[in-house]
Amino acid sequence: MSVNDSRKKVLTVARVVVIAVIAVAVGSYFVFPSYAEFIRKIAAPFATGDFTVMREFVAQYGKMAAVVSFGLMIFQSVAAPLPAFLITFANANLFGWWQGAVLSWTSAMAGAALCFYIARILGRDVTERLTSKAGLKHIDEFFDRHGTQSILIARLLPFISFDFVSYAAGLTSMGFWSFFVATGVGQLPATIVYSYVGGMLTGGAGLFVSGLLILFALSILIILSRQVYAERQARKAAKEESK
Repeated sequence: MSVNDSRKKVLTVARVVVIAVIAVAVGSYFVFPSYAEFIRKIAAPFATGDFTVMREFVAQYGKMAAVVSFGLMIFQSVAAPLPAFLITFANANLFGWWQGAVLSWTSAMAGAALCFYIARILGRDVTERLTSKAGLKHIDEFFDRHGTQSILIARLLPFISFDFVSYAAGLTSMGFWSFFVATGVGQLPATIVYSYVGGMLTGGAGLFVSGLLILFALSILIILSRQVYAERQARKAAKEESK
């Protein structure tokens, strides 16, 4: 058996396993009332849009709160698009801004990696059914515009779905480590800003808006820097061709 045949066989097995897990998870919701209640209990804090509700939900687990928060971040990644910033704010309030930032960043990275591999294993047709065909198409267009720096730029833009970017990246030929490093670097400023704001947030929106403005400023700076670099490279290439 050739290497390509072996890879195809492994991918087929992985696809069957992932689809089976998803089918069991979804099917159990309709078959087992206790499981359905558990899922609704997890989803409820996201539906409120209130980080204090999320904070209380995580805090009730005491010593296991950090583990529960980690699991919630992965849950919201797979069940895109749920508001991850609620968890980041809650983590900062519960554990302190920098400890919360570490927890939020590592759990978001784990969620991003999981989404990437789910998409890579299942392919576009199934991934579109799990997420949103229109949402993935929007990210595809973003990738086309910004090329190799798409992941880094997307992670800096708070209005682009973190999870859709992870799924869409898994559908490209992009290497995992390129995706993972760009995600880690690009996600870090947002995590730090959200955590710092979340550590001081008491229900008002002022600090949250300030945090968003900082992220927008960073995003614009990165995009402008990229455009300037691209223009310089284009001029350099034109000069070399004219010689």
